[in-house]
Parts: sequence; structure tokens; C-alpha cells
Amino acid sequence: MADKTSLPDLAEGVADQELQPGGMVLGRVGKKEVLLARVGDEVFAVGAHCTHYRGPLADGVIVGDTIRCPWHHACFSLRTGAPLRAPALDPITCWRVERRHGTIVVREKLPEAPAPRARGAGLSSAIIIGGGGAGLAAADTLRREGYEGPVTMISADDAPPSDRPNLSKDYLAGKAQDDWIPLRSPEYFTQHRIELLLGTRVASIDVGQRQVVLERGDRRPFGALLIATGAEPVHPPIPGADGPHVHYLRSFADSRAIVDKARAAKHVVVVGASFIGLEVAASLRTRGIAVDVVAPDRLPLERVMGPEVGRFIQSVHEKQGVAFHLGQSVARIDGRTVMLGDGTTLDADFIVLGVGVRPAIALAEQAGLAMDRGIAVNEYLETSVPGIFAAGDVARWPDARSGQKIRVEHWVVAERQGQTAARNILGLNERFTAVPFFWSQHYDTTINYVGHAEQWDRVAIDGSLDAQDCSVAYMKSDKRLAVATISRDRESLEAEAAMESGG
Repeated sequence: MADKTSLPDLAEGVADQELQPGGMVLGRVGKKEVLLARVGDEVFAVGAHCTHYRGPLADGVIVGDTIRCPWHHACFSLRTGAPLRAPALDPITCWRVERRHGTIVVREKLPEAPAPRARGAGLSSAIIIGGGGAGLAAADTLRREGYEGPVTMISADDAPPSDRPNLSKDYLAGKAQDDWIPLRSPEYFTQHRIELLLGTRVASIDVGQRQVVLERGDRRPFGALLIATGAEPVHPPIPGADGPHVHYLRSFADSRAIVDKARAAKHVVVVGASFIGLEVAASLRTRGIAVDVVAPDRLPLERVMGPEVGRFIQSVHEKQGVAFHLGQSVARIDGRTVMLGDGTTLDADFIVLGVGVRPAIALAEQAGLAMDRGIAVNEYLETSVPGIFAAGDVARWPDARSGQKIRVEHWVVAERQGQTAARNILGLNERFTAVPFFWSQHYDTTINYVGHAEQWDRVAIDGSLDAQDCSVAYMKSDKRLAVATISRDRESLEAEAAMESGG
């Protein structure tokens, strides 16, 4: 964080030539850090920190008349401060700017831009099935875009929408408090007139009657419907895997249960070397717990990020004391004892199974919606039934960049699809064109990944993995499909912007 006393006082002004087109100047107004940004001949003054995790926007990138956060790629309008793309859901502050006699001066704060005039006036109601990131982002966007009709979120979870990435990262490591995890306060739902039904399951979707049927028997009519049911952990058919010492991690309750067990634990076995499994391993090691990771893979993350990054990630964990048992499967779990396929036994205070997830698509299948290894949607995220949309882990959409249909299980993608689906529910005809993005945290090592590469024929590494200063490009026929970066946040943003423009 900058020393505020050393920052230029923007209320007194800075010389016009200090801010070139496309440039930024970090300064202050009173005790507030303020960012000046110039687009062509226009100058904007906005809050200097992202409203997601307070990332420094001065280290970000200007794209058109927007500013993007270097940490998790949230995008804001420089004109209004509006959060245009998740993971940020709240706007940044804007200030009035004066330019006179070759000086740029920042004046008073501007009021938050009002919502557009009422949209969706002919829409009787909007129902969202799912209480995750996609569902909340959709409800938030409906209100932000001016929809005034009934909005209902139906969630099988007992907890309100949560910051799911944090559940395997800082929260599990003991670095985040319970009250940091809900994405919105209870008052938010009341103030924005969003009906949130927790612990409520949907039994079926009656497409003909345009109704959602709840398990408890009542029916809810809808004008538009968003299916954002997410994914469910895979429960492998391992004898003993249903025992009391075995945990999965998907919900806030799951993470709290692991945290409770971790307080007295000395040794844990994690089954699965996926992102979720390795982040759990890192968080538990941060707590001082011995961790064994068991997986059938040759290298961690090799299928998603290739052998070079896989070896690097394995070394990061091994330096922290994690013991890997790769090329191994779990034959059975007997209480606190894990028996591997080769006869090795591992004793643990508890076990975490992180072997993947499956999209929760049963409702959509039963309703007769078109399926394609997920719920098939068009570029507007609309399903085969007009007025019914899908977003997040369940949706398979046509990716304009690759020319293929893809389904991506990333938190930020889910939120952004929720935002786009909401705009299309209101008739705004917005194509979903955002480049997929996710981040993964392993101790002090964070990997940012933009793009989507299921297969590639070449990996180009610029910099050094071991020095944790690099970008890794996944190439196919000389086309860059995806880029992973470590300690190169700006380069990750630039890669995202280039991919959006076809590069």
C-alpha cells in the first residue's frame, strides 16, 4: 500500500502532461486514495482499490473506458464506477474532475450512478435456482439494471451465497473470519427485495405451466428462469468413504466442519491432486498439520496445466512438507486408516476427498431441456426453451474464440455468466464473450489463468517457474489458447484483453 502522505494531492491538482493518454496517476484527496485515468482526451477520477479484495487498480489495465483489477480481473466503468464484471459486485467511487490552465484538479465525490429506467416491465417475475456465485450475481444484476419485479433465489444450501474460493484458501487456513465469507449481508436481500429461500429444494420445473415445483409441494410461477445449480462433489465408490472421518469441500458448512476437525488434528490425508485438493493441502499445512496427498495422476495438475507447471506445483508443496503418493488409488478407508492400492496404509485424524465435481443437471434433464454434457445454451446463455437460462458450472456455451462448445467450472466465470444471463432476461441481448479466468493459491504462490485449453501441442514459458516469475502460454497450431502467470498480474490482464480482441 502506498504511503498516502507521499502521494500527490489531487485536490491541489497535477500538471496535465503528467497524465498521458492510456496512463494513470495514483494520488489522494484528503485521506482517500484516488486514481486518475486518462482515456483519449478524457480524464476520470475513481477509487484506487477494487471492491472485491481491495486490489490496487493502479497496477491494473485500462481497456476502453474501463479499469481492470490485477488480482482477480474485476472490471469497472471509469465513467460511472459500475462493476461491469465479477468478481466485484460493488461499484468504485467516482470524483468530479476539472481541467483548467494545464492542470487536472479532483473535486467532490459524485453520487452513485442511478439504476437505468425500469427494465423488464413486461416480465412478471424472475426465479433463480441456485444460491452460489452465478445466482447471486444474477439477482444483483437484475436490480442494478433496473428490474423492479419479483426476484426469488431458491437455494438448497442452508447458508446464504458465500465466497466459495475462500473456503479452500484463507478461510480454511485460518486467515479469514466467518463474517468475511457471506457475499452479501442479510440486510442486502431485504433492501433489494430479493426473496432468498434457503434450505429449499426444487423438485421439478414445469416448462409448460412456467412453474417451479418445490419439494415441499408449493408451486412458484416464473416469467423468466435461471438455472444456476452449480456442481456437486464426486463421491467415489471407495469402501468406507461414507464414514464420519471423511469430508468433502463444497459449501460453507463443509469448510467449517473441516476447520473444526483441524483444530485438534495432527495428520490429514487428502485424496485428489486437483486445485481443490492442493489448496486444502496448503491450507492445512499452514495450520501446521502433516498432510499426505494421494492421487492416481503422474503429476499434480498435469491434465490442466501440463507437466512443467505440475512438477513446479509439486515442488512448492513438497518444500512445505506435503508427502505425495502419486500413481496411487485408495482401496478402502477403515475409520482413520487409508489403505492404498499397493497396500500402503496411512493413518489420519480425518480425510478430505477432492476428486472432482459433476454438474447438477438433473432438474434440467427432467424438464426436457437440451443437454450436451451439461445444459446446452446459446451465446446469450438461453437454453432450448425460451425464457429459461443457465449459468455457471451447469452451462455449456458456444465459445466464440475457440469455435467450440465449452463448460467451465470456475467461480469467476459463473458470476460473469450470472450477470450476462440477468441482462438477457431483461432483453438486452448481450453475448457472453468473457474469457475464462481463475486463480489458485498455494501458500505464497498464486497462479492466474486466462483462456481455455483442453488440448495443446506446445507450451511456451517466458521467465522462470522456480523463480516464481513467469508466464506459461498453451499453444495449438501457433494460436495461444490460455496463459498462466505467476507474479505477472499485469501480463495476465493484457493476455485477457488480447484474447477478447481475437489475439
